[in-house]
Amino acid sequence: MTDFSRHGAMDVSRYAAVDVQYLDDGGARAALVVAEDAAFTTLVDERTVLVEQVAAYQPGRFYERELPALERVLSGVAPVDLLIVDGYVDLDPEGSPGLGAHVASAGLAPVVVGVAKTRFHTATHAAEVLRGLSARPLYVTASGMPVDDAAALVRAMAGEARFPDALRRVDRLARGAVPAA
Repeated sequence: MTDFSRHGAMDVSRYAAVDVQYLDDGGARAALVVAEDAAFTTLVDERTVLVEQVAAYQPGRFYERELPALERVLSGVAPVDLLIVDGYVDLDPEGSPGLGAHVASAGLAPVVVGVAKTRFHTATHAAEVLRGLSARPLYVTASGMPVDDAAALVRAMAGEARFPDALRRVDRLARGAVPAA
């Protein structure tokens, strides 16, 4: 198994996952969960923030809508070393930036892992990760660590379902389905 506590000279001690849900009133709810282990076995922090207004969706510019909400939910918390986003880091093997690349460029975390539930036609470089009994893969991309290590990290995350427990939790928080602790 890969040791996720070391990546080059960087110690990884805070792992986080984020998600955003868009609301009918033009705003959004961003959510964050934090763990001190790569498997996200025990969450040590979680929070949600409401953003009153977000940019309208524009094809190819999704990050303009999502990035401000992610910056808000991460503001005021201790820095994280590895951040998991819902989506792709790069949209193709040539490195066309997806949400995760914009998150990395904004300096929100030194390592960003993208976990997408659906295949994006140009993302042929994404590692396919099967979890649980599902025959449907998750698609993993990364910045700041090799994609094979990122895929192993997602494969080893706590939970028996296709979608790891921490990612299901942050999704439910963003949807307002459960109160933040």
